[in-house]
Amino acid sequence: MSPAGYAFESFTTSVRAPDLDRPAYWFLYKGGDLLVRRDGDSIQLPFARDLDSLGLKAGEPHFLGTDHGWSCLAAELGKDADAPAGWGFEGLRALFGSISDGFFSVAARASEILEWDRTHRFCGRCGTATTHNAQERARECPACGLLSYPRISPAVIVAVVRDGKLLLARARRFPPGFYSVLAGFVESGESLEECVHREVREETGIEIADLAYFSSQPWPFPHSLMVAFTARHRSGEIAVDPSEIVEASWYSADALPEIPHPMTVARRLINWFVAAQGGKP
Repeated sequence: MSPAGYAFESFTTSVRAPDLDRPAYWFLYKGGDLLVRRDGDSIQLPFARDLDSLGLKAGEPHFLGTDHGWSCLAAELGKDADAPAGWGFEGLRALFGSISDGFFSVAARASEILEWDRTHRFCGRCGTATTHNAQERARECPACGLLSYPRISPAVIVAVVRDGKLLLARARRFPPGFYSVLAGFVESGESLEECVHREVREETGIEIADLAYFSSQPWPFPHSLMVAFTARHRSGEIAVDPSEIVEASWYSADALPEIPHPMTVARRLINWFVAAQGGKP
């Protein structure tokens, strides 16, 4: 067990690494899966000065920041890497319920930085191989000077309420019986607020009012930022876009279908609705 535990509630992000000649937390990914060890109900990470003790070889490490003074590093393992005895590779979704919000946030950061580093090895303007910028988290083209920063794809998600009921929909990608609040990606030149109105209109045909910011959550699948809102139904009846939505309806707080995991911002929105109706999330 490491000195600071695994909550990562005191994590501080940074780009410039301090002296790394001491143990550190390692967020090691093989594709989209993180190397972890389950110890009862807890999830453990490698905590070591280097990876030799685990018999692992990884790409160039990325310094993420510190937690209780201990460095946090991200590195990518080869696609053929085997997990050491007692360890295994698990997707972040599979870890929901076993890790804290702080743990998920740092793991999300690690995943997104590795995804960016993997997909920006060459300049998108002239094709030259890029290098890491020494002053900030960016890949730089030595030929034309183009800087490529970690990509973030903003998306909105919204809880729409009408007469004490919540709008939930089943997207085509959802399993049968599973519903969530509406969400969609922000388009170029569009504000977050404009995106919410457009997505609700396109997917269900209704208009909303009283739009209010709720919270946000990093969503590393592969590099989204979910920005959550609440809103009130203004006009219109549900008419779903069949290319995206199978079914949508209004649900009361005491008759909800299968809904997202409590760690997701979607579930937090639904819990907000239930609490507003006097129920227990």
